[in-house]
Amino acid sequence: MKTYEVIVAGLGPTGLTLAHLLGRAGISVLVLEREPEFYGNARAVYTDDEALRVLQTAGVADALHADMNVDSTVQWISAKGRPLVQFRTLDRPQGWPVTNFLYQPYFEDRMAELLAAYPHVEVRRGREVTGFTQDASGVTVEHARATGSGYGRRENTVDETTGETARGAFLVGADGGRSIVRMSLGIDMSGRSYPERWLVVDLASRSGADAFRHLPYFDFICDPVMPVVSCPQPGGHHRFEFALTDDDATEDFEDDATVRALIGRYVDPDRVEVKRHLVYTFNAVVADRWREGRILLAGDAAHMTPQFIGQGMNSGIRDADNLAWKLHAILRHGADLSVLDSYESERRTHAQAMIDLSVFNKSLVSLKNPAGAAARDAALSAAMVVPGLRGWLRRAGMKPKPKLPRGRFLGLPRPLLRGIEGTLAPQPEVRHYDGRPARLDDALGAGWAVIGFEVDPREVLGARRADWDRVDARYAVLYRAGTRPQATAADALRAADLVDVEDIHGLLTDRLRKAGHRPGTLLVLRPDRYVFGASPDPAALTDALIDQLGLRAAGRAAAAVPAPVPAPTTVAAPATTAKEA
Repeated sequence: MKTYEVIVAGLGPTGLTLAHLLGRAGISVLVLEREPEFYGNARAVYTDDEALRVLQTAGVADALHADMNVDSTVQWISAKGRPLVQFRTLDRPQGWPVTNFLYQPYFEDRMAELLAAYPHVEVRRGREVTGFTQDASGVTVEHARATGSGYGRRENTVDETTGETARGAFLVGADGGRSIVRMSLGIDMSGRSYPERWLVVDLASRSGADAFRHLPYFDFICDPVMPVVSCPQPGGHHRFEFALTDDDATEDFEDDATVRALIGRYVDPDRVEVKRHLVYTFNAVVADRWREGRILLAGDAAHMTPQFIGQGMNSGIRDADNLAWKLHAILRHGADLSVLDSYESERRTHAQAMIDLSVFNKSLVSLKNPAGAAARDAALSAAMVVPGLRGWLRRAGMKPKPKLPRGRFLGLPRPLLRGIEGTLAPQPEVRHYDGRPARLDDALGAGWAVIGFEVDPREVLGARRADWDRVDARYAVLYRAGTRPQATAADALRAADLVDVEDIHGLLTDRLRKAGHRPGTLLVLRPDRYVFGASPDPAALTDALIDQLGLRAAGRAAAAVPAPVPAPTTVAAPATTAKEA
């Protein structure tokens, strides 16, 4: 039986992100994926600046971003083709474009290739979790070769003669909406399943991108007769989604002739290849609990988001980010297992908000009552002539903010007014002393960061620095542009191991000042770049770190990969029928 620190079930975007984050942190990982190869067709089509920042932490963002359609306009269009609302922004609050369309096969293939950089991350394709045993110190996972014909309708069956066993400190179920891990634990999902059916059609141009050059933007076509979604993708790919009525027969809309007629309204059918067409329904549900001991759920296994704002994949990436640094804290810094209690409390609210917004947009786009559709069109058009509201809509102000729920996150309590604790810190472009520009996260490196606002944080921390060294914190001083002091050669020598940068455009220093903080403040960023705390008092910050991570009792020692212990409780994976989503 081989041992690992973390075992991950599922190699979709969530599992891939988690494997990269853990791999980069030096954690040994086993990834078990039922399918022998990736699906090969697009499902997720969009990623945002927050998710790209996570992928930056994972070390893969630049490679992935090179294959994306960037800064596209997103618009809601009337049945007559008139734009009602447009969303477009060139702001970079997280250091990345807000709007990025991707082609999932490119995305997954590249992420899988880049995992080869980590010899301590082992990927086993074609392996199904068949059962697991959890005890006080770890999880023993049984797995076997999956049988069947790949994605699509098939029985979840395995070849029991190929069974193997692996042992890990933790098991993460990132195995999708029909999660074997979740179902094995008997965890239900709450929410709503929607009966509305949509036909999705994925296309590839037979002549490069020219077949779609007249469709440059992402369009929600708000036609009450047949609402349509038109989505550009990189590499000469495009997706259409058509809303069916209650009277439409699924088999009719999955017929090749019907598909050809529908896409023929927008493109020349002879110039495109139909890669996939499928009628689907969707769910807006969240697992009743995301953790049972050392077993955790992430991505679609924990929550399923309707596709109408493209946030399902991104919610899973956020899960991976939140979970990875907490597992690292336990395995490497001796943090208490109770740190994982904050995983669900921090992520559930935001995931639910994304689901609610997606359902709202679905309702907005798919209005089929002519009078209601006319009222919607009038309201949206009116909103675009109100200057403040127009700007808010164009900047996607309706999108849930990256803010952890008050009183339920690891960090100093967030004040009622102007508090920045528990919010995702902006990522400014910074300038090194020699003039080299960089993104802040790249300058800081991975892990905890203690940043002095125009002050050396090591001097402010004094003897308390030893506690931050226990979590391998990085130390930095951040200046407003043009305020870096002239110093002596001796000062330069003392600062040799300090990250020393200027905030070129004032993105983060202005945020600090608006929150009432002045030079001399210490800003502590968690490894996921959420603000742990901002204070001139090093004792308050340090005591919160020790108490909330449980370091006072746990000490410095890293948790070893556990060995099996007697009298475990075994859970067998259920036999289920999986249907392509």
